[in-house]
Amino acid sequence: MATPAKNTICLWYDGGAEEAARFYAETFPDSSVGTAHRAPGDFPSGKKGDVLTVEFTVMGIPCLGLNGGPSVKHNWAFSFQVATADQAETDRYWNAIVGNGGEESDCGWCKDKWGLSWQITPTALTKAITDPDPAVAKRAFDAMMTMRKIDVAAIEAAIRG
Repeated sequence: MATPAKNTICLWYDGGAEEAARFYAETFPDSSVGTAHRAPGDFPSGKKGDVLTVEFTVMGIPCLGLNGGPSVKHNWAFSFQVATADQAETDRYWNAIVGNGGEESDCGWCKDKWGLSWQITPTALTKAITDPDPAVAKRAFDAMMTMRKIDVAAIEAAIRG
């Protein structure tokens, strides 16, 4: 048996932890689904034998999905921020999340169908808004503030002024 990670992110789901883990493993590199653990007894949102937790990894980050039920919802205070190399990678992840029952939000943020927040962030944007030239950073930031999915070409145009 493998030694468990010292620190694991536990994510609460309303019965969809295993489905979510499979989606993340199919969508993101260095992601996988581990063991699903069944409840040894009845619990508030399930019965003995239902999947209670599922171990999974998202882009190298160990996670545990807990089928805790409907009483706790994900919110924007926690998100996965995925750095993307170019527009194609940005589009691929964004479209996978939004196209699988998720929803768009502003400035590169979206939610998956389980309510978990994702920031799909091209490295070009991160570099631009942290540029040592405050005018460049402001132009890139202002451009980002008008976007939903990040448009790398528009960020690059903003950098040039």
